[in-house]
Amino acid sequence: QVQLVESGGGLVQPGGSLRLSCAASRNILSISTMGWYRQAPGKERELVASMSNSGITNYADSVKGRFTISRDNAKNTLYLQMNDLKPEDTAVYYCNADSRGWPPYNAWGQGTQVTVSS
Repeated sequence: QVQLVESGGGLVQPGGSLRLSCAASRNILSISTMGWYRQAPGKERELVASMSNSGITNYADSVKGRFTISRDNAKNTLYLQMNDLKPEDTAVYYCNADSRGWPPYNAWGQGTQVTVSS
């Protein structure tokens, strides 16, 4: 099972940008899907963006056009570029790895806090 560590969170004003990074402990090329989830206080954890190992991306409607997910296989790192941040983006952001190999597994990082406030 891969180990995941998120970084890049912080405090930003509305309209600002942040880039989150998710460093994996080993090669991520064979992982079926990697993604970003977030959880705000009192809310369910929700998918923000995901990316398959073939490059297909999926975004939550609330972040389409503002967030971009990308992956650097050579660096074993997943990124989330967040632009035009809004207060409702405030949440703990988690990196996820979904392996459909054998045996399958689903791994999570510890999360990084993103706070959007003036």
